Amino acid sequence: MSDSAFRQHARWQAGWCRALGSPFNALVCDLLAERLSPETALGRRLDGWAGNAEAEMLALRVAGGLHARVRSGRAPALAALYPPAPLPDADALWAAMEPVLAAPSICRWLDVAPQTNEVARSAALMPCFLTVAQETGLPLALVELGCSGGLNLLPDHYAFRLGNVRAGNPESLLALEPDWIGPDPPDVQIRFASRIGVDLNPIDLSDPAERARMLAYVWPDQFTRLERMATAMTIVSEILPEIAAGDAADFVEARVWPQPGAVTTVFHSIAMQYFSAGSQQRISEHMNRAGSAATADAPLAWVRMEHDLPGAGEPPTLRLTMWRGQGSEDRLLGRAHPHGSAVAWL
Repeated sequence: MSDSAFRQHARWQAGWCRALGSPFNALVCDLLAERLSPETALGRRLDGWAGNAEAEMLALRVAGGLHARVRSGRAPALAALYPPAPLPDADALWAAMEPVLAAPSICRWLDVAPQTNEVARSAALMPCFLTVAQETGLPLALVELGCSGGLNLLPDHYAFRLGNVRAGNPESLLALEPDWIGPDPPDVQIRFASRIGVDLNPIDLSDPAERARMLAYVWPDQFTRLERMATAMTIVSEILPEIAAGDAADFVEARVWPQPGAVTTVFHSIAMQYFSAGSQQRISEHMNRAGSAATADAPLAWVRMEHDLPGAGEPPTLRLTMWRGQGSEDRLLGRAHPHGSAVAWL
């Protein structure tokens, strides 16, 4: 069997799944790498993939399709081996997976990139927003790049415990309490003037089919994430922040400029690695250009939760750049677990 770029990626993805606490999804990815026949329609398409298999998360596209079939009740034999059942034997799992992988519907999952819209990342982003609020004294006008369904655009609708600091809505159905290392973040009142997101393929969380698709991308043995996602989607489906469909660089160039009376706060979490190198450069150049027009009354902030070197195994960093009329101020605020379950604050 050929060692295609897809199969190398699937083994790499299996390693990440194990490292992030999903032995079941790791086994699924390993089996795709080692046992999927290159003679099947799915195998031919994956082995001949013209794009970047790793950047486009091919293994997770297939895993999401399998999980969707299980959750829909259309693959009972496979469902019997899915969590909460014990981790199955590789041979047994492959015997149940193989006929499902032959279904034409699985190939359609290759057409769209995975979108988990991990809401727990708000627990890593919120202390950054509190820092911006403390230093400017102004409400935040949020702009999220690569926002998917917009779950992280509504931090004031969730309850947070960040070290000894409580923030957000204490009566929220969703409580986010990451493992916290380091000093407390700023304990200040935070206000939001506006919020908008942009995504190439926005998720409409008012649509049950779209909600089901997002849940299918969550790794099936991570029950807390599944429950958290379902709760967040219930909250957001009643509010639905404004989301524009389009390219992040185009959006930033057209829409991001300092506005008096609020701090324009551009943010993204584990999204930049999926933008092209050209888009990344355009976003950076425009932020500096817009920053040159910032003042104390119309500041600009850029919050990033991103891997400094994607694929290197280091946790994402939390970085803040601010413009307030005297050049840019850059700093490292901390690090966070990729799913937002832990924050090391500086």
